Amino acid sequence: MTPIDSTDYIGKQVKIVMDRPMGSLHPRFGDEYPVNYGYVPGTLSGDGAELDAYVLGVEVPLDSFQGTCIAVIRRLDDDDDKLIVVPSGTNIDNETIRKLTHFQEQYFESKIIRGKCN
Repeated sequence: MTPIDSTDYIGKQVKIVMDRPMGSLHPRFGDEYPVNYGYVPGTLSGDGAELDAYVLGVEVPLDSFQGTCIAVIRRLDDDDDKLIVVPSGTNIDNETIRKLTHFQEQYFESKIIRGKCN
């Protein structure tokens, strides 16, 4: 399987399976996840695992979720993009994305991509 271009998901409906629901602990570091975090089944990311996603705009722990990908966090010092998926019709600005994902993204250099040309 060839890694996909994560920016192809921007603007599309995506199904996410949570492996770290809101309130769960990171398996290695023990940090609590303040948002739902999961992956897109059947994909391959640059790091060799399935493509990861933050689900924002939902305030309860989830097992799975279908919503719209509004952006991608592209890590510049790690080959592991993260989709930003929200309930359909919702938009979240970049500042809020940074704030909600800071718990994990603070350890990486990254940029937020909103379209193919960023």
